[in-house]
Amino acid sequence: MTVIDPDTKAAWVPDGVDEPDEMPLSMRLSIADTLTLSNAACGFLAVYFTTTGVLVPHLMGASDGGMARRSAATAVILMLLASVFDLCDGLVARKLRSSAMGAELDNLSDLTSFGLAPAYFVLVWGIVADDGHQRVSAVTAIVLLLAVVLRLARFSCTTMPNGVFQGMPSPFGALTVISVVLLELPFVPTVAAIVGVAWLMVSRVEYPKPRGRLALATLCWIFLSMACLAAWTVDAPGSTALLHMGASFQLVSAALIPLLATARRINTVRDNRREARAAHLR
Repeated sequence: MTVIDPDTKAAWVPDGVDEPDEMPLSMRLSIADTLTLSNAACGFLAVYFTTTGVLVPHLMGASDGGMARRSAATAVILMLLASVFDLCDGLVARKLRSSAMGAELDNLSDLTSFGLAPAYFVLVWGIVADDGHQRVSAVTAIVLLLAVVLRLARFSCTTMPNGVFQGMPSPFGALTVISVVLLELPFVPTVAAIVGVAWLMVSRVEYPKPRGRLALATLCWIFLSMACLAAWTVDAPGSTALLHMGASFQLVSAALIPLLATARRINTVRDNRREARAAHLR
């Protein structure tokens, strides 16, 4: 407590009273928190470019194919960059420290970048696509957003064995949804695939956490995807085919990991039963 002396007008602190810090320790941001906030900023900018470069020109009848492509690619690159920040903030938090707000900041940022941004991207795709249906795409976007909300809430409330997630991680799910849209499949199969990704995010399927070599491979894949999108933006020769190949690989990975996880779980159950039988026979 600081007291003002009425005679000298000077400030002094009474004995036995500590002057409080200017900012509570729980409110100080760490390096990991800064990366997390960068994640949220990328998610917001993805929504901005989707709106100003794709949706608004389409509604005004001034849609330019080149501009729409550049804006869509920029929005996707920003979501990819958000996933880089999301991956790095966890690594930095484990190496250094995270503030008391770290977990809450991470969930809120993930909701922005991997919930709102891809759901909005799906909504706009349903509006501007030639065979799109606005109401169906709106419902699909809501389903996707709610799946991410449930996924993040469950992550905060449950404890999983070290090294695994329960349900598809939201960054992986967001990039898979974007890959589905970029493949330019017919409307109905695209919607079905997006709903399937939403189900995987709230499922009990286990996914490995990106650590060590897997984290390095994930970063390499993200930067490679950015390069493909940059080439597609300038309409480089073969860039569309390369982009479709990358999007297809993302979908195959999203489908293959649950199958491998299920097979591993079945093998584990069988091994446990064999060990139990062997112990019983002894």
